[in-house]
Amino acid sequence: MRYLLLLFVFSLHLFAVDATLKIETDVEHRSRISLEDGSAISNGKFFKTLLADLKISGHFLADSRQHKGDFKSSFVAPALKSQEYILKYTLTQSTGTKLRIRLLKASNGAEVFKKSYAIPTTAKAPFLAHKAISDVNDVLKYPSISWINRYVIYARYTGAKKSEIILADYSFSYQKDIIRGGLNLFPKWADAKQQSFYYTSYAGDIPALYKLNIYSGSKRKIASSEGMIICSDVSRNGSKILVTMAPDAQADIYEMSASGGGKRRVTFFNGIDVSGKYVDNESRIVFVSNRLGYANIFKKSISGSGVTQVVYHGRNNNAVDAYGSKVVYSSRESQKSFGNNTFNLYLTSSNGSGTRPLTTTGTNQFPNFSTDGTVIQYIKHRGGSSSIGYINLKSKQSLLFPLGGRKIQSLDW
Repeated sequence: MRYLLLLFVFSLHLFAVDATLKIETDVEHRSRISLEDGSAISNGKFFKTLLADLKISGHFLADSRQHKGDFKSSFVAPALKSQEYILKYTLTQSTGTKLRIRLLKASNGAEVFKKSYAIPTTAKAPFLAHKAISDVNDVLKYPSISWINRYVIYARYTGAKKSEIILADYSFSYQKDIIRGGLNLFPKWADAKQQSFYYTSYAGDIPALYKLNIYSGSKRKIASSEGMIICSDVSRNGSKILVTMAPDAQADIYEMSASGGGKRRVTFFNGIDVSGKYVDNESRIVFVSNRLGYANIFKKSISGSGVTQVVYHGRNNNAVDAYGSKVVYSSRESQKSFGNNTFNLYLTSSNGSGTRPLTTTGTNQFPNFSTDGTVIQYIKHRGGSSSIGYINLKSKQSLLFPLGGRKIQSLDW
């Protein structure tokens, strides 16, 4: 049974999305904007990062051409007069990375905003792009897109019983190893500031849950359990965590304090209950269970005994995330004996109403809500390629970044 439980969790492979951008919303509420590069040496990759940030924000109609111009000048070329704004920038990467931006009105060249950014490394240049676009978005008084500034943390396999845990920006342009060697899986951010994360180590005979501070390097053992121990969610204030454990060879969900004490069992089922997520102001959880004979999504009170089925669609709904009363899940829609099956993402509510599809092709897995619940991150596999994808729920835009065939085990945002 121990191996069955591990197989159930490990078999939820992370794949990815379409390499296209979809626009399905009223464009009148977006600002038309062009990028003008004033750098001595143009950086096409950096330009594409800025462009992607503008597009996925849902607040801009971005010109895809990379224009060149004098950064210090307020002259607007006649060809750009049809835009509302021109974002001038200059990037230098001799010692570290420096970025300067100027936001101009296209109609008269009036300066709306300017700012300088610097970072001591070149590897983290994507974060300067994200911060600049986030600031421009705020200056124009659009709803915050601060989620583009956050780290993504993920685990990927490197060999038999070996893995590594990596930090990345949302586009995976920046990546840095945090843990290498051994089998370390299921990273989960421990706090809103992304200073620490939980992860499961299989270094000993019994799986153990650890908490690691990415700045100080300090590590603390939280708990251990026979069979498995995985942190699936953290309360908003960081004081409590939901953990899947199988001390008696059956996987159930427990809630415990962030220090590992005060453990209480939340689900009671002679089968498999995993992947608990707080929902409905943290008074309930949604989770994956095989109590119908196949993986599906259910809901129950933290303290009560009643269990409610949330999803009545599909025969294998094996991944779930929640934000407030919103629920996103992955559902298998084909039954191939060989090759990849089709898994699509669906958005619903905690009471199962208003269900709608978010993807239509490929294998789409491991959905994660952004910290404000407006964007969904996921991994998609289609046609032999894998990508990390994002769906803006308000603008209905989607964007993909290729992963280059790397086998991701799990991720958090």
